[in-house]
Amino acid sequence: MPRHVYLGLTLLCAGALWLAGCGTVPPPGANSARTPIRGGAKPRPRLDRTDYSSAAVERRTEAHARYAAAVLHDWDEEPELAAEEYLKAALADPGNEPLVMEVSQRLLQLKHNEQALQLLSKATAQPGASGLLFARLGLLYSLTGKKDQAIAASRIAIKKTPGSLGGYRYLAQIYYQAGQYDEGLKVLDQAAKQPGLDAAFLIELGDLYSSYIRPGSSDTVKARAIELFNRAAALKPANPVLLQKLADGFSVTGKNEQAAQLYQQLLDRFPSLPGLRERLAELYLRQQDRKRAAGQLQEIIRNNPTNPRAYYVLGSIASEDKKLPEAVDYFNKTILLNPAFEPVYYELSEVLIRMNKPQDALAVLEKARNKFPQNFINEFLTALAYGRMKEYTDAIRHFEGAEIIARATETNRLTHIFYYQLGSTYERIHKYEEAEKYFRKCLALSPAFSEGLNYLGYMWAERGVNLPEARQMIEKAVKLEPKNAAFLDSLGWVLFKLDKSKEALPHMLKALENSEEPDSTLYDHLGDIYLSLHQPDHAGEAWRKAITIEPNEQIQKKLSALPTAGAHPPHP
Repeated sequence: MPRHVYLGLTLLCAGALWLAGCGTVPPPGANSARTPIRGGAKPRPRLDRTDYSSAAVERRTEAHARYAAAVLHDWDEEPELAAEEYLKAALADPGNEPLVMEVSQRLLQLKHNEQALQLLSKATAQPGASGLLFARLGLLYSLTGKKDQAIAASRIAIKKTPGSLGGYRYLAQIYYQAGQYDEGLKVLDQAAKQPGLDAAFLIELGDLYSSYIRPGSSDTVKARAIELFNRAAALKPANPVLLQKLADGFSVTGKNEQAAQLYQQLLDRFPSLPGLRERLAELYLRQQDRKRAAGQLQEIIRNNPTNPRAYYVLGSIASEDKKLPEAVDYFNKTILLNPAFEPVYYELSEVLIRMNKPQDALAVLEKARNKFPQNFINEFLTALAYGRMKEYTDAIRHFEGAEIIARATETNRLTHIFYYQLGSTYERIHKYEEAEKYFRKCLALSPAFSEGLNYLGYMWAERGVNLPEARQMIEKAVKLEPKNAAFLDSLGWVLFKLDKSKEALPHMLKALENSEEPDSTLYDHLGDIYLSLHQPDHAGEAWRKAITIEPNEQIQKKLSALPTAGAHPPHP
């Protein structure tokens, strides 16, 4: 094919230049023709150490031909054949380190580890082999399970090039993978003590320390990583890639402010750099700064109006901020742009339930049910929606379906909240034994769950059963939330049921004081307590307030039965 002829001619020309000696790197300290003369010294001729013997030229010629053949296989998208020719090229000229490094990397990518090891063993046997080659050899020994040889090769790499991170990296990884964390950290500490380290080295070393963060050592290791990132920042690197890595390092180690400053600096300099606003938004969310996170996400949408993830996160922020109509709008846009993104259906359904739109929630959940496999969260939310519609039998059916799924696949879903919802649903259909069973499961999982303590205690108080235990539970709930009006009401009510109206009264008055909105039930209970204390005028006043808030036939009957009924007109 013509393209092969053209490429082949190019490679032959390149090969001719290579044969002329262009591929040979002068030894350290050797002057080139362009090296400036210092102190009046006479220029020394360049030392050309290229081997021009017929055998050496023949080997290089074969290497060039193999390399050309490999490039042609690459051109035809034949990676295995290309790798074979690249390997033959490098084996023919093992002293050509750039070629050896390139070929070994290709073999690594293809998982041809034994072939790469063969090549590197031959290359490191050459006189003057560099630390980079030994570092790569250490990696290959490690990958092929030869730990002792890997350690030896990595130590040679460090000795040859102490200012290069490769040897330290692979040696530390060998120890880490063997569970020898302290030995691995000693290697990283040795690297950190090298003089004259640049920002790139410091940042990469900081990343290595970050990978060592684990329970028990996280504080110490994190501090070392942060120290390296601070040293790198003090060098004021200008390279955007390094700046982004540095910001990522600060982010991983919890230094969110430093990370945010660097991301913002990059945005100011390179506004089109991808991923920065997403990282900033994530940082702000981590800091609970939803406003600034939303600002970054809005910018993402302005630049890319079809970004479903940005809409989804904005919907979650709006939901957290109780801006429910906005949340619905963002979640609907997410579904429009990415209908295969399952979590958004459940987020949207939950918001609709909170907005008291259970039928809309059921419609969304039905779409999800037709699109995705049956799962716990769909059944659970469906139960909540039916519960909001007061269709409790259907709600229980879906709660039980959710429990069956969770027991089979996700037992961690069966939390105290789940059993609390199931217990309260049974209570609403007056199946008190079932309700008690699930409330007790709830409290077994979370003994300090105040809502569960109060609900079960109040349920018993209303029915006049288990009153001593009910009192203990409600008192525990009040201790956890001493200004919760509902809990204070429950405590007053259970004391009333225990014929302790005098003790009940202050709790009921405190409940009214802490109630955010007028509550008919609280005034009804207050009236009952006053009547039991032989204070009918106060009882009548409380009941009048109750029916002003919410008309109630039973309260009206109690009010009418008072001796002074009708003597005072109702007032708010």
